[in-house]
Amino acid sequence: QVQLVESGGGLVQAGGSLRLSCAAAVRTFSSGTMGWFRQAPGKEREFVAAISWSGGITYYADSVKGRFSISRDNAKNTVYLQMNSLKPEDTAVYYCAQHSSGNPTTAQGYNYWGQGTQVTVSS
Repeated sequence: QVQLVESGGGLVQAGGSLRLSCAAAVRTFSSGTMGWFRQAPGKEREFVAAISWSGGITYYADSVKGRFSISRDNAKNTVYLQMNSLKPEDTAVYYCAQHSSGNPTTAQGYNYWGQGTQVTVSS
């Protein structure tokens, strides 16, 4: 059973916006923090954003700061990534993930991952 399911990806033009959603099942061995990562072809998976359980603490990669916004609705068990002012270099498969321990800006601290959703930004 897939526990984290991303949606909302697609094809947009540069400067456009998308909102990604991640439906996350409640499970044990979670710090409460949820994150978004992305992986472009031929590149390592990289951190995008993360958010604490309450939403009071957020983290952003420098490359997306000021353009992307992470949020969550715990009543809906859903985490969002609002992506504005999209650039071609944002093109990647985007994954949501459940954090367990350690640095929330690195992949090794996450123990469950969604299947990914493709985001393609055209010029």
